[in-house]
Amino acid sequence: MLFGRRARTVKRILIVEDEPLVAFDNEHFLRDAGYEIVATVDTVPAATAALASDIDLVLADVNLSAGGNGRDVAEAARSKGVPLVFVTGACPDNARALAIGCLSKPYSQRDLLSAIDTVDAHLGGREPRRVPRSFTWFGEAAG
Repeated sequence: MLFGRRARTVKRILIVEDEPLVAFDNEHFLRDAGYEIVATVDTVPAATAALASDIDLVLADVNLSAGGNGRDVAEAARSKGVPLVFVTGACPDNARALAIGCLSKPYSQRDLLSAIDTVDAHLGGREPRRVPRSFTWFGEAAG
């Protein structure tokens, strides 16, 4: 720990989002917050290919406009042992079986960071400090 900050467990993030403005904003905001964005993609095949990299967390929209949907990404991430958070307007019924949590759109940048911090705390064996209201945390249920 340096100056009161713990080392992050989640460092490398894959963003799967087909809305260009949301993808762009998340990529730049998270990069500015100190995360490495491995890739920002908008299809299942591109997400599956990116999962060959070393990734700590996937942020995936459920409704992708082409090449499958976020559930397909979640299944691919699960097969690689990579936790996934759905970032979507409507969390799917089977989300608990596929993801570690679901962040509801629209969300603030603060809530996005808090959701990632919640996952980071869980993966690091700590209790999360603050779980945002817009984040449905599944905890041990997935992963």
